[in-house]
Amino acid sequence: MGELDLKRVHHLAIICSDYTLSKYFYTEILGLKILQEVYRAERDSYKLDLAVNGEYQIELFSFPEPPERLSRPEATGLRHIAFEVKDLSSSVAELNKNGITTEDIRVDEFSGKRFVFFTDPDGLPIELYES
Repeated sequence: MGELDLKRVHHLAIICSDYTLSKYFYTEILGLKILQEVYRAERDSYKLDLAVNGEYQIELFSFPEPPERLSRPEATGLRHIAFEVKDLSSSVAELNKNGITTEDIRVDEFSGKRFVFFTDPDGLPIELYES
């Protein structure tokens, strides 16, 4: 079998139930930068391209009445998205200041690095991992 020669993850696509709320969460709370926003009338759908640290990485979609996806307990499929941060404590404090509830900070038993989980407006698990 041939080698695919994958270079990196190009982007993640997230479908949200409330586009305005999720757009606010990802841009104002998490601080991702909008690269492009388009409305596709034929699908009654928005597509928002977002950058993490200047690099295109996330597409946020809206669709009319998307079905809910299981998140907890652990379900088959993509488990969570994780963002690297330099100072986990200050990042958690900023999230909490903005009304975002986070789990307790944990330590990765193998790497010794600290991490924490919280959710987006649709319950998608998000992890912050301290570099």
